[in-house]
Amino acid sequence: MDTKVGSVDVVAVPNGDIGCPPHGGVSSVQTSSVPISFSEATLGRHLARRLVQIGVSDVFSVPGDFNLTLLDHLIAEPGLNLVGCCNELNAGYAADGYARFRGVGACVVTFTVGGLSVINAIAGAYSENLPVICIVGGPNSNDYGTNRILHHTIGLPDFSQEIRCFQTVTCFQAVVNNLEDAHELIDTAVSTALKESKPVYISISCNLPAIPHPTFSRDPVPFSLSPKFSNHMGLEAAIEAAADFLNKSVKPVMVAGPKLRVAKACNAFVELADSCGYPVAVMPSAKGMIPEHHPHFIGTYWGAVSTAFCAEIVESSDAYLFAGPIFNDYSSVGYSLLLKKEKAIILQPDRVLIGNGPTFGCVLMKDFLLGLSKRLKKNTTAYENYHRIYVPEGHPLKSAPKEALRVNVLFQHIQNMLSGDTAVIAETGDSWFNCQKLKLPKGCGYEFQMQYGSIGWSVGATLGYAQAATDKRVIACIGDGSFQVTAQDISTMIRCGQNTIIFLINNGGYTIEVEIHDGPYNVIKNWNYTALVDAIHNGEGKCWTSKVLCEEELVVAIEKATGEKKDCLCFIEVVVHKDDTSKELLEWGSRVSAANSRPPNPQ
Repeated sequence: MDTKVGSVDVVAVPNGDIGCPPHGGVSSVQTSSVPISFSEATLGRHLARRLVQIGVSDVFSVPGDFNLTLLDHLIAEPGLNLVGCCNELNAGYAADGYARFRGVGACVVTFTVGGLSVINAIAGAYSENLPVICIVGGPNSNDYGTNRILHHTIGLPDFSQEIRCFQTVTCFQAVVNNLEDAHELIDTAVSTALKESKPVYISISCNLPAIPHPTFSRDPVPFSLSPKFSNHMGLEAAIEAAADFLNKSVKPVMVAGPKLRVAKACNAFVELADSCGYPVAVMPSAKGMIPEHHPHFIGTYWGAVSTAFCAEIVESSDAYLFAGPIFNDYSSVGYSLLLKKEKAIILQPDRVLIGNGPTFGCVLMKDFLLGLSKRLKKNTTAYENYHRIYVPEGHPLKSAPKEALRVNVLFQHIQNMLSGDTAVIAETGDSWFNCQKLKLPKGCGYEFQMQYGSIGWSVGATLGYAQAATDKRVIACIGDGSFQVTAQDISTMIRCGQNTIIFLINNGGYTIEVEIHDGPYNVIKNWNYTALVDAIHNGEGKCWTSKVLCEEELVVAIEKATGEKKDCLCFIEVVVHKDDTSKELLEWGSRVSAANSRPPNPQ
């Protein structure tokens, strides 16, 4: 039986305990056999209805002459809100942030000049396994196959440059330049994005969106996704082999990885943890995907920069189950993890690798975890070891009156702000490490972009996430260097009436780069950030800013942001010393630097 796509479960409030999208992007469809009036049976309205059906209620856009008619038809759809962004890059980042909460996102830009601007954000979404539908207003259908040169291109009569660029960062590309196959191409693109949990590219000729066509005359034309199934015999063999492997071990552990999201296996992972009694850790890029109030949660496993006592338990274990890991140079702290393949069970979304032994394909992670939970013996040895060696974390030294604010003091106060009604967005940089140490209460969201690590991502992502998560107040931690890349869309946050709290950490440079390899290029021009945001605000909408230099001023600012100004966008510039970094960044930076500077192997 097919699993249909639609807006019912897609827009449900996610389970804050787990941190995965509420639906995995796949759920039931709102069906109707009512014929659509001929004037509404257009390509543009069909695309708009499809977006609404899969749970997209906000589309992030930048207008250009090739997409203007399409935008008219998207605006005309009652269930769709068009959010105009300041540039294409931020529109793509916003669609990324939106997809993290809602399960799918969408952006609309214009041909080539807009498409090549948004492509960096789409590449980031691809790396993070997020279904983002990137829609481009394309050339007039009559111009294809001619020798004409169009504006917004590189001056060649070949219109394929844009799609060729997108081929490596999307899982499907559709060029809609006639009405006969438009329905099929659009539906295939949308369904592929959901099935593969990757971005797709759709180009629509600028003269087509307003033209009615019989294929768009009923809503919806049957549209469904065939669910994936595990190979039953392979699943049973994998569970048996894994159970035998783990039941023979003395002190096994479980580690959650970022691909739990794409595998839609967050709940299944927690169910296994509940039944087996193993200690539970997360890789840094999986923070927020499993509940940190779980009784056996031991923190973030990140090699030498792990949460205190976490790495010791994981790396001393005689068996570890990694669910959906990504081992790259950043997550492995410059390839310095003390793990052994023969001790590991590695689960990918549709594959299981057990030690140095067999690999089982066509086995879905969710099915495997649920099956394994019924076959494992309870074993709390490793967690008891953790409990014996654990020493509660100390508190930052108390600040002297009017002492310059320290970063560890800042994050102590941010910790106290967190609840199930908040979500944290951590920008690439030292915020990775400081936010990683935050203890997330039940229901608190958490997102950052580790695999792609694009500075400036968080401004657009905060816009998109807050637009999707209307029941949460977003707290974004952004460095000054990153903010300078994408600052403009503070404007869009204000226009959308968002009440996000942004902590702008002003330390005068690219601190994460400093700790990898320092140089004069890591120092940036200081801005008057609060004055900039005040200028963007310009008296229109709700926005409040504050600049703080000491703990006393921070306390006052937070009280105001969470009290009197709780309905405003609150921008708090926090001025700290340029060398005030987390100890984890210092350790991580030196190890990544060593990995980057390895000499060539002898030929």
